[in-house]
Amino acid sequence: MSGIIGKKIGMTSVFDEEGRNVACTVIEAGPCVVTHVKNEESDGYSAVQLGFGDRKEKNTSSAMKGHFKRAKATPKAKLVEFRDFRVEFEDKVTLGGSITVDDVFTEGDFVDAIGKSKGKGFQGVVKRHNFAGVGDATHGQHNRQRAPGSIGACSFPSRVFKGMKMAGRTGGGRVKLLNLRVLKIIPEKNLVLVSGSVPGARNSTVVLEK
Repeated sequence: MSGIIGKKIGMTSVFDEEGRNVACTVIEAGPCVVTHVKNEESDGYSAVQLGFGDRKEKNTSSAMKGHFKRAKATPKAKLVEFRDFRVEFEDKVTLGGSITVDDVFTEGDFVDAIGKSKGKGFQGVVKRHNFAGVGDATHGQHNRQRAPGSIGACSFPSRVFKGMKMAGRTGGGRVKLLNLRVLKIIPEKNLVLVSGSVPGARNSTVVLEK
């Protein structure tokens, strides 16, 4: 599995080869620095650790400073490990080397996007779980349009089962969207346009996997 780390810039739309206007997300993907290379002999599996974004040296621990120094790289804000990356890119993956978006993806590829969704705070069941609520506001309904309704039986089992869909904190979690098509790559600006929306706010970190 190969991939790259990037930053969500925003959304736009482009025309595809069939003339359709397709909504897409613009991601600044890379360049990423290879900060660690794992292999079967020493680690038991093959993987590549990529770093993206700059972190202030004063905010980096001494152990991580040594880790980045070994790769001859400045401290990075985000580190992600990709399993079996080296199998496909043996000639491109070297410690301290750089990985760009056109090294990993080509136009027409299908990728998975991983990001942290926007936090919504404490929300009710209509917003959190798409409950319909009481559609008919007449017939004796008073302030019940967005209520959850019954959550369990009375005498048996005399409790509420775990996992019941109720109100609570919403968003702010890891979300993975599958099979987003790469519509366009602009290598000189390290930009990749993928179809549809990608989880996260603008300027948030996004991981693209292939």
